[in-house]
Amino acid sequence: MASQSSKIEEIIDTTQENPSDSDSEIDKAATSSTSQKKKKKKKSKAARALAAIRGRSEIPQELVDHVLEKVKADGAAGSDEATEDNVREALEQLKIMDVAKGKAGLGGHNKKDMGAHKFWATQPVPQLGEGPPLDDGYIEPSKPREEVRQDPYPLPKDFEWSTLDINDPKQNKEVYDLLSLNYVEDEDASFRFQYSAEFLQWALKPPGYFKEWHVGVRVSSNKKLVAFISGVPITLRVRGKMFTASEINYLCIHKKLRSKRLAPVLIKEVTRQVHLQGIFQAIYTAGVVIPTPISVCRYYHRPLNVPKLLEVGFTYVPRNSTAARMIRMNKLPDATTLKLRPMEEKDVVSVADLFTKYMRRFDMVPVMSLDDVRHQFLSGQGTGKIGDGGEGRRVGQVTWTYVVEVSVMHLASLRARLSFQNPETHKITDFFSVYYLPSTIIHSPRHGTLEAGYLYYYATDVAFEEDAEDDGRLKNRLQTLIGDALVIANQAKLDVFNALTLMDNVPILKDLKFGVGDGYLNFYLYNWRTAKLAGLMDEDGVKAGKGVGVVML
Repeated sequence: MASQSSKIEEIIDTTQENPSDSDSEIDKAATSSTSQKKKKKKKSKAARALAAIRGRSEIPQELVDHVLEKVKADGAAGSDEATEDNVREALEQLKIMDVAKGKAGLGGHNKKDMGAHKFWATQPVPQLGEGPPLDDGYIEPSKPREEVRQDPYPLPKDFEWSTLDINDPKQNKEVYDLLSLNYVEDEDASFRFQYSAEFLQWALKPPGYFKEWHVGVRVSSNKKLVAFISGVPITLRVRGKMFTASEINYLCIHKKLRSKRLAPVLIKEVTRQVHLQGIFQAIYTAGVVIPTPISVCRYYHRPLNVPKLLEVGFTYVPRNSTAARMIRMNKLPDATTLKLRPMEEKDVVSVADLFTKYMRRFDMVPVMSLDDVRHQFLSGQGTGKIGDGGEGRRVGQVTWTYVVEVSVMHLASLRARLSFQNPETHKITDFFSVYYLPSTIIHSPRHGTLEAGYLYYYATDVAFEEDAEDDGRLKNRLQTLIGDALVIANQAKLDVFNALTLMDNVPILKDLKFGVGDGYLNFYLYNWRTAKLAGLMDEDGVKAGKGVGVVML
């Protein structure tokens, strides 16, 4: 799949329809609008390619040369593969001319909607073209509860609001069905995320969650769920300031109803619910560009099951190579290098301590309590024993978290080097976590599901050793640690392993044989200003990746 794309995609692209949907009530609601605008056909890939061949590219040669020179000088992941042709292609994809004109940012699409998007112009977000803020902080001050709108926003005729109870299996399945058939697809409409009931329970019910933040829209006549958006509480540290925010996610609208412009209403309603809890900031991501990204990261993909990935069109055999050579090049060892074991309840305090110290190295991170650590890294591990849910898996497993635990004698030696005194402080020296999010393969006659794992959070105490980053010890340790995560994922029969250019990922992706993806993920903050954070590229002396320490599900 190209990427884990937009969490708020439909706010930009509201023109898709599904002619195969036979639900007459949805059809009736979809056609009841008093004003239906003609929809412009999007250019096909072939048409765009033909336009480029005919020389209609807006990218000037001097810009291509400048970017190529900078990419090679920076030495970022994949930089040695850069050529004039693929730099020009990337600049076209990124709509770099829109960036120059103040209409867009890196990773952008849908040029005509970016410059003057009426909805986002009314919201407390940095507007496109604004310069960097003088200081970090809120855009609009918080309000007392009595000044927050008390009534839900009006919906179009034939629709009504609904609060979803994810604990109710029936309602959980309604959300699953809506997302499975209507949520994010890749650009070619070949893959679509497939959220399990267990995944939704894990993602939407962190400690302190509010049921009212799980907002749905139903057709009034038959109560069918046709739209959804969610929020969950999160504590963020952005540079030197910490605040409570909502993490907004899973904005999804039935394909036949996207002309109804429900997305802005959904966003306003979940924002209202968040404000009623005294929270006035939010974080969200999108594959599209809206005002205004604080960072952009790129997806990288590590093939595990090469034959299947070739069959379903996820990847292809490069020129001057063969399928057999790809299989051989991507083969993983049968066993891990480090002595790993699954995380247990007894590890929560040690993992939380290690995680907290490690994440101080990044500019924007989640601040986790012990309950948060327990939930994020343990609650999704499923039930039963490994193997009960298939090779390398427990029943209903959506997360894998493994730790490295050293012997007391080894630990004493390590602590002496690091000047730690408490013999129990660093019992766990390393951990990594992976989450499982498969995708439906839409057009394959042989395979129905793409089994995908995503690199989640990790930490190692090697990062605290003097000069470990400068002399390569940290990179080597992370390469071993995340290499072992690939082995665990392979043992669980996953097909592909995905990662973004955030945290400490950038230096290790190439050596671990990740390939450059064509998907970008833009990060946004609502009602908070901060200077750009280093994601895909260096920013203000901060190395690529190190600005972003938040992994969005």
